[in-house]
Amino acid sequence: MGGVNRASLDKQPDDVAAMFDDVAKNYDLTNDVLSLGQDRRWRREVTRAVDPRPGQKVLDLAAGTGTSSLPFSGAGAWVVPCDFSLGMLTVGKSRRPWMPLTAGDATRLPFRDDVFDAVTISFGLRNVQDTEGALREMLRVTRPGGRIVVCEFSHPTWGPFRKVYEEYLMRALPPVARAVSSNPEAYVYLAESIQDWPEQPELAGLLQKAGWSQVAWRNLSGGIVALHRGTKV
Repeated sequence: MGGVNRASLDKQPDDVAAMFDDVAKNYDLTNDVLSLGQDRRWRREVTRAVDPRPGQKVLDLAAGTGTSSLPFSGAGAWVVPCDFSLGMLTVGKSRRPWMPLTAGDATRLPFRDDVFDAVTISFGLRNVQDTEGALREMLRVTRPGGRIVVCEFSHPTWGPFRKVYEEYLMRALPPVARAVSSNPEAYVYLAESIQDWPEQPELAGLLQKAGWSQVAWRNLSGGIVALHRGTKV
């Protein structure tokens, strides 16, 4: 994608973790403001796609403070919120002490094989350096017949809307982030990482290459977000 500052995207895992540590306290509020409230709708769609049932085990990766995990536990599933940012987990534990928040790297998950009925990751796969490696790890910890749901920022499919959206990302988002975030530079990085992220069919190809079957996706909000799904056979 044009206009991407590769230097700012070439962050090491520790740098990215520190960045999320810095924004942990106001992270949920900032997301709500920057997405104009759409993040709530996106979370509802993730819950429908995961389709959690009582007694099922759900792994929620990049769970941050655990906000994204609440609908799964509310449906009666046993959910494990997992994140690599200790700052996020600390804030989450102070707010939801009953949740089994777990520190973990998506490319080296601290779980046994074939444990979870569903694995999901929302707005976190972009921040993993080895995308395919993470998708293979998610496959490893998912039981046969289990499912993956990836909710990630993507690319609008209608040209004029795409242009407007990219202008918002690079021009409007940083000033808004400065007003509501404790680390606005983090959101400049996030905006650039969105522009650099694969198109919807390319991500579907990565899921298939990692071993997932029955891969499909659908666009939300005109392609601002894409919901990818797959099954372990």
